[in-house]
Amino acid sequence: MLERFERRAAWRQDARLRRLSRAARPAVAPAVSPLAPKAFPELPVIGGASFATCAAGVKYQGRDDVMLARVSPGSVIAGVFTTSSTRSAPVLDCERKMGSPATEGAAILVNSGNANAFTGSAGSETVAVVTAAVSETLKLPQDRIFTSSTGVIGEPLPHEKITSCIGALHASLDPRGLPAAARAIMTTDTYPKAASATAQIGETEVKVAGIAKGSGMIAPHMATMLVYIFSDVAITQTALQTLVSRINARSFNAITVDGDTSTSDTLLCAATGKAGNAQITDPDSPEAAYFDTALESVMHDLALQVVRDGEGATKLIEVRVTQAASDADAWKVAQSIANSPLVKTAIAGEDPNWGRIVMAVGKSGAAADRDRLSISFGDILVAENGWVASSYSEEAGATYMQQPEITVAVEMGLGDGRATMWTCDLTKRYIEINADYRS
Repeated sequence: MLERFERRAAWRQDARLRRLSRAARPAVAPAVSPLAPKAFPELPVIGGASFATCAAGVKYQGRDDVMLARVSPGSVIAGVFTTSSTRSAPVLDCERKMGSPATEGAAILVNSGNANAFTGSAGSETVAVVTAAVSETLKLPQDRIFTSSTGVIGEPLPHEKITSCIGALHASLDPRGLPAAARAIMTTDTYPKAASATAQIGETEVKVAGIAKGSGMIAPHMATMLVYIFSDVAITQTALQTLVSRINARSFNAITVDGDTSTSDTLLCAATGKAGNAQITDPDSPEAAYFDTALESVMHDLALQVVRDGEGATKLIEVRVTQAASDADAWKVAQSIANSPLVKTAIAGEDPNWGRIVMAVGKSGAAADRDRLSISFGDILVAENGWVASSYSEEAGATYMQQPEITVAVEMGLGDGRATMWTCDLTKRYIEINADYRS
């Protein structure tokens, strides 16, 4: 097994040298996506949560690549994970631990650069070694240690590089360390992603703050994407799980960059209860609704940041489908448009090629009637009743396509079904990033 991995490593080194010897190299990627937020947001301190990072050298050199989060006793944790049938050892381990008793504290440890996926029994052994080391150092039950790994698939994770840092991570835990954690979990991301919100529950202010990583291999069910959200709200684990799952369906499960679902997607949400509100037990209560609004604000913001940082992206695209025969059909149409390479490359070239939208609707498998279909770019009606709209001009469409944020709206004319997805354009840079990913 190790000999095979060594041969693959040698092959990659040869490939790297061949690429470096080329006379002309691809253009260097912009330092930050043109769609990135103007600045990193200010994040509140979440009572009962602290964070630390270190440079373990798992893959990257000269930057932090491991983060540790610790939450206080009584904290509850909810999660949603990739539905991939080849999901990683850390994902399988986290799934097993969902709902573990909250009397003890908990910890989340994340590394970037190596996904610890498709590594056979070695992957599970690595998770066991790492969680045992964190458990021993932080004096927490092993079932309350959650790990995530992101990066290259199919390579053994050098867990000794991570375990050697755990003591230092423990010693440097800081309630203000969430911004550094956002940077440590990045892979091909061009900027760290974070968001926060507050909710007023009676006389109590509740805080929510989250970080995410993701840039490519992003598609619904979930989407390579890691998300960690922390709140000081007092809530039961079952109520928190219900809210997270509901919001995930219309946030992280409604984005796509390239139509590929990762082996490692993980979203963990920890609630420490330190805000002091009366504990939320019913996810449908008025109190839960206030918290739900704040949590959705954070999750939606982070999901769109992932799309804005889509590998090589220059356009953020909202696909809005209405009047479908059912919500399920609307979802099929939205996915078909959002994942179409022809649609995404046309928008990258600022070409208002609405015929590609028609194509994507037709191939979706949803019920459709050509003569009831309407298509708009933003406020510009492009096509209706099975033909180009009389008011439409190619010049208006081309001008609209020059904007950094594009809305494609489709009215099916068949019922009340609706769905919204977000995606990005597909550029040459996406190919360059992924062609050189392992080099």
